[in-house]
Amino acid sequence: MAGAVEARLAELGLTLPAVVPPLASYQPAVQSGVYVYTSGQLPMVDGKLAVTGKVGAEVTSDEAKELAKTCALNALAAVKSVAGDLDRIKRVVKVVGFVASASDFTGQPAVINGASELLGAALGDKGVHARSAVGVAVLPLDAPVEVEVQVELDEA
Repeated sequence: MAGAVEARLAELGLTLPAVVPPLASYQPAVQSGVYVYTSGQLPMVDGKLAVTGKVGAEVTSDEAKELAKTCALNALAAVKSVAGDLDRIKRVVKVVGFVASASDFTGQPAVINGASELLGAALGDKGVHARSAVGVAVLPLDAPVEVEVQVELDEA
């Protein structure tokens, strides 16, 4: 049975996906005490990147913002895989977003807003977080965006 967070996602027209399998030697998420740390999540849908390339060149800022939303949804799936229930999230502590950027692109914060806005919509005040939005030359698989999330859980 889905909890309140997954019900909010459903109201937004979203379904929590299966956890994206690791591309290398790591785990999608790990728990240490009351914290869950996700690995960087790419905007994978059904095992594939729908879009590749640099933001500000082959990918528009608006497209990248939607991709960041997909990354955050994948991060929530990774959190659930170790926490068992998204309703255990006490708060999102930190979001780090990486944007594969054309050399003159400076809109990384607006792109990563896609992830931040999704977390806020799904979790309310618990989704308010600290954040970094970083421009990089290239990401794995030529992904335009990658997002990692750190959450604090209620004691189980």
